[in-house]
Amino acid sequence: MRVHFISIGGSAMHNLAIALHKKGYHVTGSDDEVFEPSKTRLAKHGLLPESIGWDAQRINADLDAVILGMHARADNPELIRAQELGLKIYSYPEYIYEQSKDKTRVVIGGSHGKTSITAMILHVLQACKVDCDYLVGAQLAGFDTMVKVTAEAPVMIIEGDEYLSSPIDRRPKFHLYQANIALLSGIAWDHINVFPTFENYLEQFKLFLDTIQEGGSLVYCEKDAELKKLVESYNLSSKSSALSKSQKSRFTLLPYDLPEHIIDNGITKLITPFGEVSLSIFGEHNLMNLTGARLVCKQLGVADEDFYNAISSFKGASKRLELVDKNELVTVYKDFAHSPSKLKATTAAVKAQFPNRKLIACMELHTFSSLNKTFLNEYDGSMAIADEALVYFNHHTLEHKKLDPITEEQVKAAFNSPNVQVFTNSAKLQAYLLSKNWKNTNLLLMSSGNFDGVDFSELAQEVIERSK
Repeated sequence: MRVHFISIGGSAMHNLAIALHKKGYHVTGSDDEVFEPSKTRLAKHGLLPESIGWDAQRINADLDAVILGMHARADNPELIRAQELGLKIYSYPEYIYEQSKDKTRVVIGGSHGKTSITAMILHVLQACKVDCDYLVGAQLAGFDTMVKVTAEAPVMIIEGDEYLSSPIDRRPKFHLYQANIALLSGIAWDHINVFPTFENYLEQFKLFLDTIQEGGSLVYCEKDAELKKLVESYNLSSKSSALSKSQKSRFTLLPYDLPEHIIDNGITKLITPFGEVSLSIFGEHNLMNLTGARLVCKQLGVADEDFYNAISSFKGASKRLELVDKNELVTVYKDFAHSPSKLKATTAAVKAQFPNRKLIACMELHTFSSLNKTFLNEYDGSMAIADEALVYFNHHTLEHKKLDPITEEQVKAAFNSPNVQVFTNSAKLQAYLLSKNWKNTNLLLMSSGNFDGVDFSELAQEVIERSK
């Protein structure tokens, strides 16, 4: 098979390119920019384009498939040439389905927790020696790539993102995977640049339910009010339809909630039929994620006792409440959280885990949604539980994303909490943090970026030094 990637440098795209290369495919690719770690990883496998930029001459009739990444545009010369030649052009999720259509497909969806749940499932399956292919949104310890595709594995575990598939395919990615086993963790409005209203965003999850295959199953968090309401209304509408079987006969519902647990001297322990299970992770959202992962693994033949034995050594996915550094007086975490629901869950988790310590929580407004003037009010009270909440944004980021300007006063008013301070200068934010007394105080850094150049490890070391 000869496959060409348009935008091979993307985090997901380069991983799929490497996976297909390992499978024995002849892989080529192009991009107008390739950053680390994609650059080094592609070069290691001989897949780094010889020159940067687009060239229609790379596209010829011998190609079996062209895979189009979101970074490319609809007027890309290589895409136009592929269309002229009548080649098979796939979006990233379409090609994942193509590689997994004869397998049992497990699709993990929801506005939050997707990467963590997928990582938990993969950790347990690896420990239990269950062979599977996978697609996950973060680099995981013990896994070479974020994508694995083979001829042999009977199952594929897929993190199902609701963002768009490609510049010429405006369907959400998770609509294309046709799940046999589906999991939804919750629904909280996101991607406002694509789904301008909550109703429009919610509709994508209803459409996802339509894609679950006959005889499959839906694992879902019934503690999430919006998701519970959606599933129940979908059930009723399906039952009343004269054109289809009832939803219960089409796929099985497997709801989950917060499991019984205790926090003992900073360690979260599950209360199970097999005794207490000590965990390396914590937070109610992680415990619900874990329960969803257990139900998925059970569908794949993993006994509960084996699941608990394996999950006890799970340390979390990259940037998901990831420990940066600590001593006996202070702990520093980083997290990918940027949406209101994620901020609320993550700050609550750290505060509950360390009730006798102060919490200084920093978040960066960095995404299209978070910097949108209309969406800002969704952050109302989202960091109220922290002792101090520091919100950072850069006016240049707004200009770069071509968004309307916002002011520090607007941001402070949107968060609507007396503990909030707003910063627009990265150096001043760091200086403020390093002016604090960090004894018995934790630091939580939340962003899909890096606060414009903050080295989290260096900052953590300086914070720890100031706690002594």
